Amino acid sequence: MNNQQDKDEEPTILVAADTVVVYEGAIREKPASKEEAWEFIKGYSGGHAATVGSVLVTNLKTGFRKGEWDRVEIYFHEIPDEVIEKLIEEGIVLRVAGGLIIEHPLVLPYIKEVVGTTDSVMGLPKALTKKLIEEAL
Repeated sequence: MNNQQDKDEEPTILVAADTVVVYEGAIREKPASKEEAWEFIKGYSGGHAATVGSVLVTNLKTGFRKGEWDRVEIYFHEIPDEVIEKLIEEGIVLRVAGGLIIEHPLVLPYIKEVVGTTDSVMGLPKALTKKLIEEAL
């Protein structure tokens, strides 16, 4: 076989993923403003939120397509107003779903418990993605 034939026989896999935050039954995307980010983070303080991440895998050669979702519950200690102010000043919370970034050094001390995987909270559940890719091959 030549190189082109080898390439033609290799599968092409497309992976699409997205994550939202669910808080008190409402779906939260990226905050639209600093005020909304404040409201989001203040709401999590002393309470909990969940992330729901979806992954869709498509084999572009065969047309096989499968998607699933993963939910993670995050429980918080009280988050001081000064910490929320610093997070908003930095601006990163404006670029993530629900203003939620549990891996940030300012946030880590206020995480009480994560029920699920942190990679899912961060946007791509690795085990689920691997499973779907294996099914698509």
